[in-house]
Amino acid sequence: MAIPAKVVKIQDSKAQVDFGEGVLREVDVSLVEVKVGEYVLVHAGYAIQVLSQEEAEETLRLWRELLEAENLSETK
Repeated sequence: MAIPAKVVKIQDSKAQVDFGEGVLREVDVSLVEVKVGEYVLVHAGYAIQVLSQEEAEETLRLWRELLEAENLSETK
């Protein structure tokens, strides 16, 4: 499972990324060429792909839909 995040700070091969709602984590960006402000797909602590903002937003929208559907099925 990989989740999009926005890069907010880079130092050497590590970056601080924002998963939204105040969730910040440090990830390894040695596998990609990325700049602050860009989005990456994060899996197991590694940025594995650079995404456009549109791709990241669409993926996050789909994640939210899946989570909402799962929450609805659990409440029934």
